[in-house]
Amino acid sequence: MAVCDEARLIPGRGVAALLPDGRQAAVFRDRSGRTYAIDNRDPFTGAQVLSRGLVGSADGRPFVASPLLKQRFDLETGRCLDDDGVTVAVYPVRTSPHDLIRTT
Repeated sequence: MAVCDEARLIPGRGVAALLPDGRQAAVFRDRSGRTYAIDNRDPFTGAQVLSRGLVGSADGRPFVASPLLKQRFDLETGRCLDDDGVTVAVYPVRTSPHDLIRTT
């Protein structure tokens, strides 16, 4: 599904997208231009806020830190870097010829 124009993604910031099944995805572009999509729901609070988190890296791994309790989630695997037993869904992302970010 098309999520947004690639130009709308500001490196280091996220956007939320409503998926056809009612879930939300948090879509990010890092400063190197790579795009990621994970579940927008913070598993610690249940709030749909991960798209508003801070993007960074730890040991070369890109992550987003929840804006609420600050747990960090690996943008490639969905694994919580602060609690190994917690993960969020990761969605494949691609750019279409018309510069649309898509989740598949």
